[in-house]
Amino acid sequence: MDSSPAADQTTALLILARLWPTLTDEQMRILSENMVVRNYEKHETIYLEGEEPSQMFLLLDGKVKIYKEGVGGRTQIVRMPKPLGFFGYRAGFAGDTYSTSAAAFEPSTLCVIATSAVKAVMRGNFEVGVYFLNQLARLLRHADEQTVNLTQKHIRGRLAEGLLRLQEHYGKDSATGVLNIQLSREDLASLSNMTTSNAIRTLSAFANERLIAVDGRRITIIDEQQLLRISKMG
Repeated sequence: MDSSPAADQTTALLILARLWPTLTDEQMRILSENMVVRNYEKHETIYLEGEEPSQMFLLLDGKVKIYKEGVGGRTQIVRMPKPLGFFGYRAGFAGDTYSTSAAAFEPSTLCVIATSAVKAVMRGNFEVGVYFLNQLARLLRHADEQTVNLTQKHIRGRLAEGLLRLQEHYGKDSATGVLNIQLSREDLASLSNMTTSNAIRTLSAFANERLIAVDGRRITIIDEQQLLRISKMG
């Protein structure tokens, strides 16, 4: 993990100013003095479950997975933050330890901000508080939906939903249509709460049905409407 030069911090501040346009000069100063831009290598740990939080993270570039270790050491990917999305803040706001772990999927750049600084800004800026209230509400909705999806949907529905979620978060190449993220079969299985062997078989079935095209880790969604139908039907 390396700290990036001041120019990158300036870019991060501009992004924060766009996310929170009501920030005052003093609030920008508080954030500036309590943040740093850091680069993480592929697979590098960002934080671990059970650690005491003191900071939150804004994904500037790259891809990150948030996960939990389950029974027998099996990893379950809980979610993947969208670009320019915050993560790792719930525990700090709740006065709790991290209930998940986070790691970089690929080389990633994060803006790391002291939670105490954000709380100080929130006390003087209603809009920043509303921003995080909205984010937490979205996380709660996601958790509710995921509970139902992972316990009631069959593996085809879970994998279809996982692929559509990846496309929503990261988009696809405008020329080839390939998803802008390449996951191992193990990670794709973890995201969809299934075994690796089931993920491989279901991917092959989707490819044979011409719903997707698969070339190693490169996946192209061909029939989005049918995948959406499978996802909804479960």
